[in-house]
Amino acid sequence: MQLFLRRFYLARATHGVLSTTDLVICSCLELPWRNNLPRVSCIPEGKYLLVKRYSARHGWHILVKNVPGRSFILFHPANDALRDLKGCLAPVMRLTREGYGIKSRDATNRFKRVVDAALDRGELVELIIEPI
Repeated sequence: MQLFLRRFYLARATHGVLSTTDLVICSCLELPWRNNLPRVSCIPEGKYLLVKRYSARHGWHILVKNVPGRSFILFHPANDALRDLKGCLAPVMRLTREGYGIKSRDATNRFKRVVDAALDRGELVELIIEPI
């Protein structure tokens, strides 16, 4: 399965829409582009593999593999990009203003249901990040 994150860049955040070829899943909130610097930048455009990962802190979550110069890039709930994100991606139900979204936990659960179902069927899940 291929997921598409079509994003646009703002001064204080990166906003996007996360979808499959035929289903809009949710919006997405990220840090602004700052040359892929760890913990302060969104990740570069490109194609990435998504896998399930478990940790005691976060439980089961989705990990973005093979990000150049970065590790442990996750999809997790966050409603305020600058306060809550350190380079990860936050599904949100709606973007409300630059760097903010609402109902991130609901959006993350929706995103995880789609990705988990594909992974449980044995499919590879690719995330393709591109500009709008």
